[in-house]
Amino acid sequence: MAAETIKNRYEFVLLYDVENGNPNGDPDAGNMPRIDPETGHGLVTDVCLKRKIRNYVEMVKGDEPGYRIYIKEGIPLNSNHKEAYLAVGLQPGTKASVHDVNKARAWMCKNFFDIRTFGAVLTVGDNCGQVRGPVQINFSRSIDPIVQQEVTITRLTVTREEEAEKERTIGRKHIVPYALYRAEGYISAKLANDPTKGTGFSEDDLALLWEALINMFEHDRSAARGKMATRKLFVFKHESDLGNAPAHKLFELIQVRRKPYANPPRSFNDYEVVVNDELPKGVALEIKL
Repeated sequence: MAAETIKNRYEFVLLYDVENGNPNGDPDAGNMPRIDPETGHGLVTDVCLKRKIRNYVEMVKGDEPGYRIYIKEGIPLNSNHKEAYLAVGLQPGTKASVHDVNKARAWMCKNFFDIRTFGAVLTVGDNCGQVRGPVQINFSRSIDPIVQQEVTITRLTVTREEEAEKERTIGRKHIVPYALYRAEGYISAKLANDPTKGTGFSEDDLALLWEALINMFEHDRSAARGKMATRKLFVFKHESDLGNAPAHKLFELIQVRRKPYANPPRSFNDYEVVVNDELPKGVALEIKL
């Protein structure tokens, strides 16, 4: 039996840190860690975290029905649109009616976890419509300003044959010695269970999302990213699908403070997480980690 579509609105606060790594390089700045030039705080984009969630789900579920990943390396997106058309009895390459586009859209939501979760624009090529995803994540921002370090490294080999006489080549790595980041997210039950435009994001999908947020860094190791870990995951659950309190009011209940002696901070233990448990009526707080 298919899992029940979610019926409650949620918001969440994710705290994660990096040690001696580059959590999200900026291609416009030589792949240096992203930074807010006005405040010096580090930034990590929403798409960076969504990529890690997709990778975790693909690793856990593989190509299990209903949990395929739409945006993945090496797979042209339009090939999935063609598959959807054939699955619902449409001829690829032909102009579909609104009714038929909605059938293809529903098939895509049913079969691809990331479309059902984050949404997608599916209008290029064989038109499968547009999907507004119930799960959205803001840019992450570090609690304190970060230090961008450029470390020179040497390699005892060369790449090009004309460099064969050289003893070694020089390279560079960009790291943040330590930073704690905060991301905030939203989950709309209305965008999941709407009779005509809902994606069908289910209770099982929600449990998998929490699992991914907690474990996504454990399977995303690389020399460039250093040591990264999810430290805390706070979830606000509303009694209704429309919600019982403004999201920004709930986010303000979670405060992260650097301890006075920690200048600069070197670990998660140098911070204090303060939770105000005076919740608005109709909202419950769940601490997943």
